[in-house]
Amino acid sequence: MEGSIWLWVGFNVFVLAMLALDLGVFHRKSHAVSGREALIWSAVWISLSLVFNVLIYFFWDRMMPDSLYTNREAALAFFTGYLIEKSLSVDNIFVFILIFSFFAVPAAYQHRVLFWGILGALVMRGTLIAVGAVLLKEFHWIIYVFGAFLIFTGIRMALHRDEELHPEKNPIVKFFRRFMPVTKTFEGDKFFVRHAGRLMATPLFLILLIVESTDLVFAVDSIPAIFAVTQEPFIVYTSNVFAILGLRALYFLLANVMDKFQYLKIGLSAVLTFIGVKMVIVDFYPIPVGVSLAVVAGILTVSILVSLWKARITETEKLNPAE
Repeated sequence: MEGSIWLWVGFNVFVLAMLALDLGVFHRKSHAVSGREALIWSAVWISLSLVFNVLIYFFWDRMMPDSLYTNREAALAFFTGYLIEKSLSVDNIFVFILIFSFFAVPAAYQHRVLFWGILGALVMRGTLIAVGAVLLKEFHWIIYVFGAFLIFTGIRMALHRDEELHPEKNPIVKFFRRFMPVTKTFEGDKFFVRHAGRLMATPLFLILLIVESTDLVFAVDSIPAIFAVTQEPFIVYTSNVFAILGLRALYFLLANVMDKFQYLKIGLSAVLTFIGVKMVIVDFYPIPVGVSLAVVAGILTVSILVSLWKARITETEKLNPAE
């Protein structure tokens, strides 16, 4: 990291520039994001991630000359980590849908909430990654703790797929309300307004707090997962950032069809459980990154295909009910 500080700086400058371009140019005015727009932005973020993956493949030895990884190993680790984080971020989308539906957030304001929510998520995840890297370096045994936690999380996700969400009971929101008055209605896309000279938060800001706090919970699950693939800080960080950057576009692309993926959560729980097992047995039987990629991709593919098959059967039964 010390010898490649400019690489870290350059990557973060690039991320900030893309975010500024996103909000300052393409989404300057609040509007409902169409399916076509979401598809284009999803393609943009995925394409940028794959281009970066190619750059790692060809230039990793120059990017990180002190790394023990070969170019191929680094590129494979990045792609596997990106796939894991991208798939786990789908769970965020389920929660975003529930939050926006519960508070009846107008479609035109949802992008603004997600933009600032994801910006905060990048800071939180960067901090968690730094802490995780230090812990794993100083205390190798903590990898078993991470592994056991992921196994527990995976099993819990499979057993509590229909767990209800109660955003109005969020402790952070309750704490915030003690110190800041909140308007009764939305004030356009503003987070704060002044009424009679008094600064007040809007419900949109409370929703942002809920989005941030729930993402922190998801980060506690997903950050240990990527450390099962690689403990190279730059790969962990960049794959996580690229997965998060495309989350907004993915939300608007999938928000209206998430009900078709009823078995995806089971697939995600299986992925978390597998990764947890991989971490627990790492000192006894290290599973190669290539095998991990194949297993994760296979689980996700099967869960998506089965979900689509089930959704098609359900739709057919609705159109042709049994007499």
